[in-house]
Amino acid sequence: MTPKMSWLMLAVAPLVLRAAVAQHTAAEKPQTVTLDARGQSPEWEQNPHMHEFYELSVETLGAGAERVDVADYERKSYAIFRAFARSVGADPDRIVEHVKDIPRQMVAIVKADPKTLDSYESFLVALRGPR
Repeated sequence: MTPKMSWLMLAVAPLVLRAAVAQHTAAEKPQTVTLDARGQSPEWEQNPHMHEFYELSVETLGAGAERVDVADYERKSYAIFRAFARSVGADPDRIVEHVKDIPRQMVAIVKADPKTLDSYESFLVALRGPR
């Protein structure tokens, strides 16, 4: 998948997440975030779970994306995505189903441009596209 296709999938992700959050009902009111379909979602970007995904990506892909145990990276990423979903009141299984391709896309992006991991902002640009 090309970086442009990755960006497109990630641009649509906030729409699905917004719908999942809106449809989710829980006994107690979880913290919610407002997401913007244009990728300008400071709450999403500052969510601790997204920082955790960045840290996992640096740890896993930083030594070279060619030597990655992709299945392990996916498994760890999905755990983070599930935690993210719970933190915003969304269904974890739906979120993982929606973003399931992101770990493999990130491997491809980092192979093409290792500088993606130089900063959290560079990482976000790879996930959502430039502002």
